[in-house]
Amino acid sequence: MKFVSVRDLRGKSGEIWRDLPGEREMVITSNGRPVAILAAVNESTLEESLAAFRRTRAIDAVAALQHGSASAGADKLTHRGDRG
Repeated sequence: MKFVSVRDLRGKSGEIWRDLPGEREMVITSNGRPVAILAAVNESTLEESLAAFRRTRAIDAVAALQHGSASAGADKLTHRGDRG
């Protein structure tokens, strides 16, 4: 996978757009840190690609909620009679 800085994206955009179909994905970095992903799509795969991307983001969101619950100690189920 190719990494491209924001600076290169601005200065070499023609080269990047030309290379993207062959690379399939490129990671955009700012100050050496990943900030975005460019992914090659076409009309026939656009909807499928968007759906996969959205599923992945939803899975990540659920995992973050589960991690937050575990960190707060709210991940344990209690029996109704065990309250208070």
